[in-house]
Amino acid sequence: MNETPPDSLIPYDEIVQEALRAVVGRVLGQVEAAGGALPGNHHFYITFKTGAPGVAIPDSLRERFPDEMTIVLQNKFWDLAVNEEAFTVGLSFNQIPAKLEIPFAAITAFVDPAVDFGLQFQAVSGEADHEPHDDAENDSPESGDASHVAQSEDGSNVVTVDFGKKK
Repeated sequence: MNETPPDSLIPYDEIVQEALRAVVGRVLGQVEAAGGALPGNHHFYITFKTGAPGVAIPDSLRERFPDEMTIVLQNKFWDLAVNEEAFTVGLSFNQIPAKLEIPFAAITAFVDPAVDFGLQFQAVSGEADHEPHDDAENDSPESGDASHVAQSEDGSNVVTVDFGKKK
């Protein structure tokens, strides 16, 4: 008997990733609507793939960060603009102002350390085919992660996510 679950014809992973990226867009949109003012102690670390389609950053930053880069939106940023696909923001690097355009699809992590909230994403590539991958190290329930995978009797996986605060 074959214990390998069948390939899904519904791209659940992609749908969930897209929905969670919308959280980032909504949060940044609220900051934009507030005139760029972050509420309370909130601040954001946003990590993105510098070579992803649609990313527009100065060449000096692309040379310095050829794969991935993390920016901080906290005290000194300006001209935050958000649309459905991307956001733009002005930041200073070594006292040199720069405008960055970052599609939400390029984001690999979003963290708000003020409230211990974070999301991690798979980078979206331009390829339609998915490459095979090894099992994640956190697939076992005893990993202590907030996500848990339960195996049902028919072999399918059910994923539950607990967004509660850590104790």
